[in-house]
Amino acid sequence: MTVGLISDTHDNIHIIDRAVKKFNEERVELVLHAGDYIAPFTAQHFKPLRAPMIGVFGNNCAETETLSEVYAGVGAQLKEYFEAIDAGGLKIALLHGHRKQDVDRVKREEYDVVVWGHTHRPAVRKENETLIVNPGEACGYITGTATIAFLDTDRVYAWHSGLD
Repeated sequence: MTVGLISDTHDNIHIIDRAVKKFNEERVELVLHAGDYIAPFTAQHFKPLRAPMIGVFGNNCAETETLSEVYAGVGAQLKEYFEAIDAGGLKIALLHGHRKQDVDRVKREEYDVVVWGHTHRPAVRKENETLIVNPGEACGYITGTATIAFLDTDRVYAWHSGLD
C-alpha cells in the first residue's frame, strides 16, 4: 500500500492542488496530514483527492471545530492532535509534534512508523525499528521548497517529492 504524507499546508491552496494531483497520479490509497491547514477554506482544495484522508491539528489550527466540519464535508477525518492508525499492516502514529504529551506518547508506545510535521524540514530516519517521517512543508514558505512524502507500507520505506 502507498500512503501519501503531507504537513504544514498553511493556506497555500495552489500547493494543495498540486499535492492532491500528485497523490492521485501516484494512486495512493490513503493520505495522512500532520497538521497546520490553518483556514477552513482549504478543505475544498482536498475535495478532488481520490483516497481517504486522515489528519490531525497543528499549533496554528485555531478553528478546530469548523475545520473538522468542513473537512468532513469533503470526506476527510480530522482527529484532534494525535491519532494511532493501522494501515497496510503497520501501526502508525500521526501527530503535528508541537505538544509534549504527543511526543511523550510516541516514546512510550511502540509504532512501526511515526509521521509528524511542525518543523517544516523534510526528514526520514530510523530509530531502532521505527521509521520516522516528516514530509516537510507543503506550503514552501519557510524553506522555500514545497515537499510531500510517500510511504510504502510493504517495504516500510518512505521518500520525499517536491511540488515546485
